[in-house]
Amino acid sequence: MPIARTLSDLPDRDTILSLSGLEFMQAVRDGNLPGPPIAEGMNFALDEVTPGRTVFRGTPEFAHTNPVGGVHGGWYGTLLDSCMACAVMTMVPKGAIYTTLEYRINIVRAIPLGLSVTATGIVDHAGRSTGVASGRIEGPDGKLYATGSTTCLIMQIG
Repeated sequence: MPIARTLSDLPDRDTILSLSGLEFMQAVRDGNLPGPPIAEGMNFALDEVTPGRTVFRGTPEFAHTNPVGGVHGGWYGTLLDSCMACAVMTMVPKGAIYTTLEYRINIVRAIPLGLSVTATGIVDHAGRSTGVASGRIEGPDGKLYATGSTTCLIMQIG
């Protein structure tokens, strides 16, 4: 039986604000801070972190299908939102946090169940109060499955 997780299992506010966004994302990648709980249920994980860029790897499973057996659009959206917003997070200074204001996805083709894909988010702009990023989901052969764009709000807290 899985162990129940709660909000207390996530980093507290002081921990988050004590790190730059890049340091925070590197700690998640390295396993020193917990990853996002949604990634477990959606079967994806953070793999690479550099300033202005993140890469997630994931594989859609049967639990991620719609009623006709295709990978649900929400899987694409969650993966793209994660890679794009986390790329913005790498540009956030210490004492600040971010949140997604809006995102858009374009599904180019269906991802076959069981195919491992990469989702790369790249920052196009990171300012004092907003961040803009784009994303791509690609197969191991470079085939494009979806694209996305996001605008994030950057908030100075500390």
